[in-house]
Order: sequence, then C-alpha cells, then structure tokens
Amino acid sequence: MVDTYIVDKDGNQANASEVTVPANRDFRGAWSLSGSVISEDMDKAKEIFKDKIREVRKPLLEAKDVELMKALEAGTSTTAIATAKDALRDAPAASAISSASTIAELKAAWDTSVLGDSPYA
Repeated sequence: MVDTYIVDKDGNQANASEVTVPANRDFRGAWSLSGSVISEDMDKAKEIFKDKIREVRKPLLEAKDVELMKALEAGTSTTAIATAKDALRDAPAASAISSASTIAELKAAWDTSVLGDSPYA
C-alpha cells in the first residue's frame, strides 16, 4: 500500500491517514499543519477569498464597461452604472472580510448583491 501525503502551504507534509483534515476544502491553499492537525490560516484564507472575488468581478466589470459605453453613446445617465462599478471595485476591501475570524464568517462575507451567487454556498 502506498502512503498519501498532505502538504500544507509552508511545504510541511504528513501522512494523510494520520492527520485530522478540515471537512471543507474551499481554502485548502490556506491549510497549516501542526502535528497531526490541519487548520486554516485565516490570513491566507482571506487572500484566497479576495482573489476569488477578483476572478468573479472581472467579467462583471467588463459587462458594466459595455453598458457604460452604450449609455454614453445614447446620452443616457451613467450614475447607476458607475455606482455598480464602484461596488465591484470595493468588494475585496469589505469590512466583513477583514473582521472574519472563522471560515464560516469569511464565507458569509460574500456579497451576493454585488457579486452574484457565492461559490462557497
């Protein structure tokens, strides 16, 4: 039988059959190994979360750019579009992200009104 090893974000490794692993793998890149227990490093998890926001908002911002150009060409108001773009730009800096102290709180910080459905649901 071949052993399977788990490697954490710092390169530490342990035999998978001997380690307590978090049930949720959404923030696997933030795992930290301490003896035979793996936990999530919240600072790293927050960075992963913000990167996911940036990934999701990119096509949303591009769509808003198209809307903005059409509104400018038509001479209609761009206020709502600009407000939506600002909300998308500000999403990674939300206070709920920085104040989250657990993975559950971090997942709850996903702003569905700005970003749409959460990938962590």
